[in-house]
Amino acid sequence: QVQLVESGGDLVQPGASLRLSCAASGAIFEINAMGWWRQAPGKERELVAVITSDENTNYADSVKGRFTISRDNAKKTVLQMNSLKPEDTAVYYCNMNIARFSIGSPRDYWGKGTQVTVSS
Repeated sequence: QVQLVESGGDLVQPGASLRLSCAASGAIFEINAMGWWRQAPGKERELVAVITSDENTNYADSVKGRFTISRDNAKKTVLQMNSLKPEDTAVYYCNMNIARFSIGSPRDYWGKGTQVTVSS
């Protein structure tokens, strides 16, 4: 069984920084892309940032220049969020494309989410 566990969500003021982490555990052969998504109340889940296995990155236009995604090791990803705005308030979800075995197709796994609230 594979599990993804996020941490680092908090209530902060506008302009502050937060660092979200997501660690995968369980029987894992390899992890392809790692990503962060977010969902604000009443809105659809949206992609925030993604990093591939060869560390190519892509960001939503709304977070470019403020957020940075990285792979901390083979099973962990970090989202550094700077200059936070009230519109960044959402539940942030970690997503990883994981192959559990050397044969068979990889599939997407999701964490349960961590709340980020930006408010004065």
